[in-house]
Amino acid sequence: MASAPKHCIALDNELNEAPWGKLFIDPASGKTFNLNNVEVVHFGTDTVRQLYKGQLQPDVMALFDEPGMVSFAGERWSAGRIGRDSGYQYRLQNADLGLILLIKSFHAQIDAVGPHLKIEVSPHCLRSQTPQQLQATLNHFAEQVLIEPAPAQCAVHIALDVQGWTPPRDFETKLHCRSRRVRSYHGIDTVEFDTSSAVYGRGESFLFGSPAGIQLAVYDKTQEAKLRDKLDYWRSVWSEKENYQDDQPVYRIEFRFHHSVVEQFAQGSINKETGEVLAFQDYADLFDHLDALWRYGCDSFRYLYRPGWFDPFWTLIARQALPTDPPEVDYKRYYKTSSGYSGKNVELLLGNYISCAARHRMSHCQAWKALEALPFFQLILDHYRDRGKKTWEVKKHVKDLLEERYIRYGKAI
Repeated sequence: MASAPKHCIALDNELNEAPWGKLFIDPASGKTFNLNNVEVVHFGTDTVRQLYKGQLQPDVMALFDEPGMVSFAGERWSAGRIGRDSGYQYRLQNADLGLILLIKSFHAQIDAVGPHLKIEVSPHCLRSQTPQQLQATLNHFAEQVLIEPAPAQCAVHIALDVQGWTPPRDFETKLHCRSRRVRSYHGIDTVEFDTSSAVYGRGESFLFGSPAGIQLAVYDKTQEAKLRDKLDYWRSVWSEKENYQDDQPVYRIEFRFHHSVVEQFAQGSINKETGEVLAFQDYADLFDHLDALWRYGCDSFRYLYRPGWFDPFWTLIARQALPTDPPEVDYKRYYKTSSGYSGKNVELLLGNYISCAARHRMSHCQAWKALEALPFFQLILDHYRDRGKKTWEVKKHVKDLLEERYIRYGKAI
């Protein structure tokens, strides 16, 4: 059996060996690496999917008689059907709470005890509560959906965001993962996954592994957040780190653990003091073991700079530690800006606005005054200013669009 790859020696700036140093040396070749410019700007749980078993409450299915907004468990939700690929038939979603309730498993009868509930938790919901508070919230909603709900394990995504590093061209060729392994690691005996991989965006985004096992995703989080209109939120998170640079891209390294893999950890890990199997079934109990899960991911997917030696960047991220005692949350508001998203909503709004203005046969002066009266008019101006247009140029743009609408389609249409 081939020996495990070795880590380069970590040094501090005084060239003393230090576990947390960012200077690295390969003792075999003498090659040195300086990672002082690499900054971790966020590390934590990104997504949780908590599963529950139980029998559906008799009145729950009535929520889905008509799609739309419904009241449930003291909150307002968007209710509707979902695709079969999710494994569930219906969903209740509240983006403000950061929760999606997936209800009625395709794989169990409606009146039988089964895995009829999965609750998906968003990053902002995770950050707003301690693990114990969050679990209490999830259990509360589970009790409204199921009769005698029982936690049935959770899937989890752990994400690390960095600046000062981008995936090199040969990243995929130097990223090694094994299809099968049998090895004891903190009490875990075996985890199986395939080695399928995909590369997106001219080699800027990578995805390795199977959704039913462990996946590794590496991608430009700045661009992804901007496309999803979440950049302002993530900037507020990253700016909590002193060395975060607003004008530099952030790359994410994310391990996604299927609930079956987490279950293997739960059943294979033993408390050394008591000899008991951990056997946890919910996120609150999993939280203290996320470090081991992260390190296992880094060892399952190995980024090597040469055969037998880990790339120092992989050493740097593998030694990160999640806080076992999360700090109290300092609540503060963050504000959306025009640069924090792609701007497609502004373009769509303006196009639809011009159509409505033409339908009401408004002059360009009337159309501009009505546009100025909108509460988010400044956001529209900011969007175009970021693209080099001054206010008078935006006003002329509106005039030209309205004129084109009249000429092409006529005022009566």
